[in-house]
Amino acid sequence: MTSLRHNGPEKPDQTDTQPGTQPDSPRDGYLDAARACILDVGWRRTTLTEVARRAGVSRMTIYRTWADMPKLLGDLMTREWAGVVAATVAGEDPDAPTVDRLVADVVGTVRSLRENELFVRIVELDPELLLPYLLSRRGRSQDAILALTTEQVRAGQAEGTIRAGNPVAIARGLLLAAHGFVLSAHTMVDDDVTEDELDAELTTLLTRALAP
Repeated sequence: MTSLRHNGPEKPDQTDTQPGTQPDSPRDGYLDAARACILDVGWRRTTLTEVARRAGVSRMTIYRTWADMPKLLGDLMTREWAGVVAATVAGEDPDAPTVDRLVADVVGTVRSLRENELFVRIVELDPELLLPYLLSRRGRSQDAILALTTEQVRAGQAEGTIRAGNPVAIARGLLLAAHGFVLSAHTMVDDDVTEDELDAELTTLLTRALAP
């Protein structure tokens, strides 16, 4: 997944500016305002009008950028999740074997998503917002992650450290496995099993699934 740090965003709504930093564009500032609204009151109570108020611009300025809140949310989630992946990839060991870096990136991203305040807020208050990406279609972030994972699978296959097979199918299988550890890990944590132990199990599952 190392290529992510070199791939610039294709569209303004796919940047990974983090809250608290200087926005790269007015759009980033609007997305920061929307993020703050959702963290404060949740998705259902967030309106384009409130986003405009927090961003310090007119309502029509926001409406010219997004026709409705679902479109704004799609851009916000794309930026947020891309930032999570980029931060994880930035911490990888460039000297590690491809398969080890890939597994570490997947597990690290899973852990970071579970701890991401926007993700946690959505799951707590508006979990239905995630259902389309689990039951109906893939989102832009998922497609970007799949493209990067497929690239790494191909690289590992060329090295002989990852088993033969359709790299696209292998990448999609990894993503499906990761979904459960992102969304349902908390249901499996109790006095008998810790979250760290579950992440260790995910590491083992992925490593063995990729082994030649």
